[in-house]
Amino acid sequence: MANTATIYHNPRCSTSRNTLKLLQDEGIDPTVVKYLETPPTRDELSGLLDAAGLKPSEAVRRKEALYKELGLAEATEEEVLTAMAENPILIERPLVVTDKGTVLARPIDRVRDIL
Repeated sequence: MANTATIYHNPRCSTSRNTLKLLQDEGIDPTVVKYLETPPTRDELSGLLDAAGLKPSEAVRRKEALYKELGLAEATEEEVLTAMAENPILIERPLVVTDKGTVLARPIDRVRDIL
């Protein structure tokens, strides 16, 4: 069982809130990064996605209006990553990091793989 965790959290997102609760219910007091207030740098985001085995296009919020406005459906992975770093609302959440790995907790139960 992981004893430390970091969650890239948006308190307005029910999936993010439920993932935080799951971590707490498992006895973990995670570091909470409100990524809309303190977004990861492009390099940090790239590292998180690499650790999770995800391409930027697999971790971008396609339903955000900004996704369409920026034409990201036709963008390269590098362009998507840059857009996510510049506009953290585009980052799918929650990303969870423990000493056992990194996952995008969608569905929430995916976080159990790294506990």
